[in-house]
Amino acid sequence: MIDKIFSETIKILSDLIKFQTTSGASNLELIKYCEKKLEKAGATSFKTFNDSGSQANLFSTIKGKDNSNNKGIILSGHTDVVPAVSSEWTSDPYVAREKDNKVYGRGTCDMKGFIACTLAVAPLFASKKLKAPIHFSYTFDEETGCLGAPLVLADLKKRNINFSACIIGEPTNMKTINAHKGYNEYITHFTGLSGHASNPESGVSAIEYAIQYSNKLLELRDELKKRNSKKTIFSPSYSTLQIGKISGGLSANVIADQCSLEWEVRPINKEDGEFISNNIDAYAKDILIPKIKKNNPKGDIKKEVVGEVVGFNKEESSEAANLVCNLTGDNEKNTMSFGTEAGLFQNSGISTVICGPGSIKQAHTVDEYITFDQLKKCLTMLVSLQEKMTN
Repeated sequence: MIDKIFSETIKILSDLIKFQTTSGASNLELIKYCEKKLEKAGATSFKTFNDSGSQANLFSTIKGKDNSNNKGIILSGHTDVVPAVSSEWTSDPYVAREKDNKVYGRGTCDMKGFIACTLAVAPLFASKKLKAPIHFSYTFDEETGCLGAPLVLADLKKRNINFSACIIGEPTNMKTINAHKGYNEYITHFTGLSGHASNPESGVSAIEYAIQYSNKLLELRDELKKRNSKKTIFSPSYSTLQIGKISGGLSANVIADQCSLEWEVRPINKEDGEFISNNIDAYAKDILIPKIKKNNPKGDIKKEVVGEVVGFNKEESSEAANLVCNLTGDNEKNTMSFGTEAGLFQNSGISTVICGPGSIKQAHTVDEYITFDQLKKCLTMLVSLQEKMTN
């Protein structure tokens, strides 16, 4: 059975890769494709959209034998992918390529491989008398702050549907993940005043203020380690802060009037995230901005929130984690450092677990791939889930 479903999975994955659903771009054609597949299998669907209507979440249900929507299990994945520069790849990143028992292409690992598996097994679920419904949730813009998931979760709350578990198929090498840190991403914009470098007093260097801001962030980063001196379930065991990109200036002889700083925090708890934001905001407001405006009234520092993704907290007795351990036969439960939509589902009162095919080491890379073996392991888990929901 697995071999037959696997063949269909590869076909579906090849189709999904063709859709260039980079974060921020429209995913409507992919959603239409998935909706058609699921409705052909007998599912009923609804969609939620972003403000412009250019992106959608899809939520589809194959009902149980009592025709109820409640107490079902959600299979969840995001449809967006990170950008791919074609010239850097061995082959076209949006055309699936099979080699050495691997499928190459943007999104194969993160996370169209899982979506393909769920679409391939949907007819199997539909052919059985399920004790409870199975749900398929496909969201947009997870990679840029989990923008889509809150919309579908709010809609589900209005519909008063409750669930027993949610399985999010992020790439974990099919290991059970029951906790991860939060993820807060920011871009801070600095506005100074341009001038000739021979006369420093004639301008205000946005870059110099970005450096001062960066140094303060690094001081606060050291404080994060002190705040969490005790060992935690995470590795590293404390909240982390990283400055990833500085952009600004024209040349060495021009005082830069613009600069931007891209940085992130991965807090182990909500308080650490607030500690960083409150302190850096106060430093900018009380120290840096008055100095900038003294020489340029139009100068400013503005912090843009790209995304603040809540952490995924370990549950003492997780129905979802226990379910996946039972399905995979692996009772080990792990944590990870990268962020997902899991905390959003958990905060909505849904027992949640992360388990999906592929390695996070392949996600976002040039020549991204997923192995046949990982796809087959995922299909085996999903077929086992169908059997459990039938017997």
